[in-house]
Amino acid sequence: MRLWGVVREVGSKVEKFRVGDKVGVGCIVGSCRSCHNCTSNLENYCAEMILTYGAKNYDGTITYGGYSDIMVADEHFIVRIPDALPLDATAPLLCAGITVYSPLKYYGLDKPGMHVGVVGLGGLGHMAVKFAKGMGVKVTVISTSPSKKQEALGHLGADSFLVSRDQDQMKAAMGTMDGIIDTVSAMHALLPLIGLLKTNGKLVLVGAPEKPLELAAFPLLMGRKMVGGSGIGGMEETQEMINFAAKHNITADIEVIPIEYANTAMERILKADVRYRFVIDIGNTIKSTH
Repeated sequence: MRLWGVVREVGSKVEKFRVGDKVGVGCIVGSCRSCHNCTSNLENYCAEMILTYGAKNYDGTITYGGYSDIMVADEHFIVRIPDALPLDATAPLLCAGITVYSPLKYYGLDKPGMHVGVVGLGGLGHMAVKFAKGMGVKVTVISTSPSKKQEALGHLGADSFLVSRDQDQMKAAMGTMDGIIDTVSAMHALLPLIGLLKTNGKLVLVGAPEKPLELAAFPLLMGRKMVGGSGIGGMEETQEMINFAAKHNITADIEVIPIEYANTAMERILKADVRYRFVIDIGNTIKSTH
């Protein structure tokens, strides 16, 4: 639950922002600011990280994230939104966007001409395609759903599409990818994905299945392949990601809803009936009820 909007007030010691600035708050609103992770611009891995939603804040109150009509936050955890980006379609970038941008950068999968696979074409997956294409990377979407081919190639601009249940397609693509961003949170097999990697290839998990996935060692040894993970990003990198998005005109595909629709939206999410992120218009919703 990211929050976006316009600055209404600033404290006397605030230096980065002024009233009227377009800003956003991502997944975190606090960290210890002194551990190795924090001093390395990796606040997202701080053991004392405070999430924007469902966490206890410094004053003991619970954070409500995107369900809030107003938020007070430390300027360190605020992201400036460039004028070129619309606030509503930019909001999901502060979670889904940074979740895929960070591993593309960290694992070196951002070099033009590289071939990167994206597993799953949902909220995370569609952002991974957009950012990878913005970096000049060749992108193949890997999905269990043949029906998503036109969406992947026509709308999102992926270069190719693989049906993961089609053994012939998967076999033909073996050993062709420099890396794979796996966005799937359901149980799925990793072995076929590892087979798609070139020597030294990297499979990066950003989805979070509830149960452990099976991982055999031998396919990793035969090709010096790597399986890694990544979770959102630090504040410096999040601002870098937003600036990159503005430069390359990258936004999320969204459906804007009023707060009264939230429960229905939750039901639709369980049915995977959203392309690709719901955005709650808190400000206009509250105005309309007074």
